[in-house]
Amino acid sequence: MPRIETPWGPWEAAPLDDVVALFRNLPAPWWIAGGYAVELAVGRPYREHGDVDIALLRRDHLAARALLAGWDVHAADPPGSLRPWPEGETLPQHVHDIWVREDPQGPWRFQLMLDEAEGEEWVFRRDPRIRRPLDGLTLEEEPGVRRLSPEVQLLYKSRGLRPKDELDFAQALPHLTGEQRAWLAHALELLGQADHPWREAMAAAARCRE
Repeated sequence: MPRIETPWGPWEAAPLDDVVALFRNLPAPWWIAGGYAVELAVGRPYREHGDVDIALLRRDHLAARALLAGWDVHAADPPGSLRPWPEGETLPQHVHDIWVREDPQGPWRFQLMLDEAEGEEWVFRRDPRIRRPLDGLTLEEEPGVRRLSPEVQLLYKSRGLRPKDELDFAQALPHLTGEQRAWLAHALELLGQADHPWREAMAAAARCRE
């Protein structure tokens, strides 16, 4: 894993398998997110990963904090800064990004991302009109391990269009089903991005398959 310097200390991401092994002990749903979620959908490695993202529902975040007793855990509160997150503290609604490392002297090892839900529906935090049943949000990678469905992860990545996000989209596109492409295209339209370049790329891919 590459070592990345940040204003809050270096990142040296833990191996994905190690993080998965830790979270197998969480008594709540969780799933692999970020670039790894897309790579797992593609079925082969194609780039380096500077971090590891694990996502879960906000309503389960205290269970995750209890699992991480003994770790150095910080919340992005407010966004753009970090402060320690003590065990037992309920995080405010605006916090959805959490950094984790073994101790204050070590590098950051993985991130937790908190997702919103209402009942049995996942709700996109940037626009609550975008939602879907929780039972269709993730896919099982192996028994007890789930990953975020690629079209949902690509929606999170669609705003910045960083080089790694463009690469993730290009690699994932041939593997997206028609239903997945349609969902992502509609979500982008709801966000006011009807002219997003990924929508045209998906439309072109659909024409090629006809």
